Amino acid sequence: MSDYILHVETATKVCSVAISLNGELLAVKETQSEQYIHGEVLNLFIQEILQEARINPLDLCAVSVSSGPGSYTGLRIGVSTVKGFCYALGIPLIQIPTLDVLHAISILKHPEKTICVMLDARRMEVYSKIWDQKGIIIKSLSADVLDENSYREFLPFVCVGDGSEKMKTVWNSNSIQYDDSIFPTAAGQVNLAYKKFKNQDFVDVAEFVPEYLKDFQSTNQLK
Repeated sequence: MSDYILHVETATKVCSVAISLNGELLAVKETQSEQYIHGEVLNLFIQEILQEARINPLDLCAVSVSSGPGSYTGLRIGVSTVKGFCYALGIPLIQIPTLDVLHAISILKHPEKTICVMLDARRMEVYSKIWDQKGIIIKSLSADVLDENSYREFLPFVCVGDGSEKMKTVWNSNSIQYDDSIFPTAAGQVNLAYKKFKNQDFVDVAEFVPEYLKDFQSTNQLK
């Protein structure tokens, strides 16, 4: 059976679209812009990548989308677009947390290491989540204000995501490895989305909304 899934990532400055077949990446198209041009290019990217993969939209079995946290505008554009596809084609919607995508990419490059994933929010604020060397979550998703003690109890770790630039300004340690090459991409959703597809782990298209985190807290208060 041919399980084609469309993947959409718009939670950050990256606008990314991918197509997979039975859990294997077929094609990806993406761009990154400081101007957040998702609304201008997303539908065009989807059209182009379907043509590149030589499939008809009717061949799609599901759509996955980055569910946040991240840019309010970017998430809204991505979710509204994929909802339109799901309604029009009568196919299920799969939500993939943005930081989980970054972790899935990171463990391929940094196996058996603690991974601290963080996305830029505003000022010295980030959205973060930490996994240990075995892939177990040791700090759940939260919105944090960085300071000189941020995540010290989880050292050593690899820090990825655009929020890591802020971490560098707070304190630099030999126990922290920074990897600026890892960014949210629709290609990183493929394995996560296919597992959810096989388990029929879908969200209600009408009710689903992205995860907008608020109420930032100091990392000194984290336990």
